[in-house]
Amino acid sequence: MCDTCGCNVTDGNRHLLEGDGKLAKTESGREAISVLQGLLTENDHIAAHNREHFGQHKVLALNLMSSPGSGKTRLLEETIGALGDELRVAVVEGDLETENDAQRIRDKGVPAVQITTGTACHLDAHMVHKALHDLNLDDIDILFIENVGNLVCPASFDLGQHRNVTLLSVTEGDDKPAKYPVMFRAADLMLISKSDLLAMLDDFSPENAERHLRELANQAPVHTLSARSGDGMQAWLDWLRREHTAMLDRIERGETLKPAIQPDGQLMHEAHAHIHRHTHGHSHD
Repeated sequence: MCDTCGCNVTDGNRHLLEGDGKLAKTESGREAISVLQGLLTENDHIAAHNREHFGQHKVLALNLMSSPGSGKTRLLEETIGALGDELRVAVVEGDLETENDAQRIRDKGVPAVQITTGTACHLDAHMVHKALHDLNLDDIDILFIENVGNLVCPASFDLGQHRNVTLLSVTEGDDKPAKYPVMFRAADLMLISKSDLLAMLDDFSPENAERHLRELANQAPVHTLSARSGDGMQAWLDWLRREHTAMLDRIERGETLKPAIQPDGQLMHEAHAHIHRHTHGHSHD
């Protein structure tokens, strides 16, 4: 098999590249690009399959994305507590290693499936599909998919979700949307998290962060909140309620919703694979 951009090959899709897998053999001379494009196509096929499952079971699927340490797991903990029995929640957790975050969610009394990605810096649809076998979708109203902490790759891979939620912590720069446009263009909602620290971090401006988002031609709503203090949580909870209701309405009309997957992020992976192939040469099994 040829070398590809490493983060595209995951435990979820590796079977496509090994043995008699669909992508184990490729045309001579274009191996890296061919394999990468094939992986993306297969990912999109499984993502559509996942989305169909969510629709059949009336589950709203949300992809939570951010850099490491932005507070995704703490937000989920507080969200679970605030929703109570109103909306039934489950979580798929993505991390390079450990089950720490999944256990934190289980301690709140809701099901959580941990995906450890090893070297892969994002989840893919195959991983999520496998995790769904460990969940009873009939007992879930909202499935949160907590993606690996990374501001680049997660925005480029469809998991079968309906919406993308991107967190930006006030401990990061307010220019992150400008620096990582692929991620923030994909956001259907931007949450400015850890707002309780704003008094100590006066170099972060929520207004500037929103301005940078708007400069990407993204009109997604922006909410500032603190899971720790509870400030701003109500707007987030109301957004979840509206999105769940809207999903049920779409199902009644026979419609579905696909998030804003970013093709320019996929192109960056293709370019990486092209450079890798020409730098290191071709290697074949």
